Amino acid sequence: MFAIAGPAMVANLTTPLIGIVATTAIGRLGEASLLGGVAMASVIFDCLFWLFGFLRMSTLAFTAQSLGAGETDEMRLVLVRGLLIAALAGAALIVLQLPLAALVFDAMGGSEAVSRAGRTYFAIRIWSAPLALANYVVLGWLVGQARARLALAMQIAINLVNVAATLLLVILFEAGIAGAAGAAVIAEGSGVMLGIVIARRLQPDGLSVPRQRLLDRDKLKRMLAVNRDIMIRTAALIAVFLFFNAQGARAGDVTLAANAVLNNFLLVSAFFLDGLANAAEQLCGHAIGARDRRAFTAATGLVIAWGFGFSLLVTAVLALFGPALIDLMTLSPPVRLAAREFLLFVTISPLLAVFAFGFDGIYIGATWARDMRNLMVASLALFLATWVALRDLGNTGLWIAFLVHYAARGGLQAARYPALVRASFGKN
Repeated sequence: MFAIAGPAMVANLTTPLIGIVATTAIGRLGEASLLGGVAMASVIFDCLFWLFGFLRMSTLAFTAQSLGAGETDEMRLVLVRGLLIAALAGAALIVLQLPLAALVFDAMGGSEAVSRAGRTYFAIRIWSAPLALANYVVLGWLVGQARARLALAMQIAINLVNVAATLLLVILFEAGIAGAAGAAVIAEGSGVMLGIVIARRLQPDGLSVPRQRLLDRDKLKRMLAVNRDIMIRTAALIAVFLFFNAQGARAGDVTLAANAVLNNFLLVSAFFLDGLANAAEQLCGHAIGARDRRAFTAATGLVIAWGFGFSLLVTAVLALFGPALIDLMTLSPPVRLAAREFLLFVTISPLLAVFAFGFDGIYIGATWARDMRNLMVASLALFLATWVALRDLGNTGLWIAFLVHYAARGGLQAARYPALVRASFGKN
């Protein structure tokens, strides 16, 4: 489990680096509008590519199931099908870039200078969409075979190329925001080339597949159905975070800043728990493919138990050092005071998040995507209902609603789990 979870945890830390590196390099130029533009566009791409994270999840699950079933040829077909879907989805984003840019930049409401800079970055980096989505597929394919170290090496390589290309284009050649966006395209393209090389090494017979088997109607329908359900599930999850941030912004600058500080603590626990979820996806998917109920339930127990252990550790650290960490992250006395006021909610959140993350990984590995979609939508509804009931409490009500969402995600999936195990393996 830790052979998969450990590299996945480190890989999660590298995920936002492309946007961070671009923001840092542009920040060195000293123009606030350029910095605001690249920061705004980076957030857009983070959300956009997060929405297409189903490519990594479904590829991982189908690869692990094929591995468990001993279907080595199907593993190659899963990779090529995933790359085909990534290419089509990425091409669609490029074709729709003008209305998409108009929609998101108008919604975000930045100044004219910031929006102009953001649109420049967006118009160039959008060409990385097919490449970024293809990298999702390759990473899922590698982790699905329990080759998490190779996946980590690939992500590190992408980020090293991005750093080098950004420094070269932005600092040395003074290409500005266009250079930062171009560096992202170069980095994602380098990742695809490296991924194809790795895949060919792991498949001695090459990556060519019979067209008839590649376009097998039943296999494609199942893959598309799973991708659709995971995408809807992810959209519901993104809606929670966007709503949370929007309500925080409406509460005023101090509350928004305090929530931003506390959200960084949530991200730290998420890095650990999502690594364990990656392990659950591979182990449970392998057990489903092998029709091994004992291995499946053992993997479930391991992921939940160790996840709870990590959660206790994070909770203890936040309880002991939370105020000091807040002071380290902000010098503003009002923000420090507000962050301390809501620190308790973040401190206990990992104890609820462990079940949400753990069962997400279990459901993805087993490809119980339809149930996961329905339960996530139900969790979103409970989040909104709680906020409506408690909105008079202001930011306190918002944080309570957020914790209810965590509890609902994990609790509903845990309640549904026994019936799905019986359906997948039989009563015995």
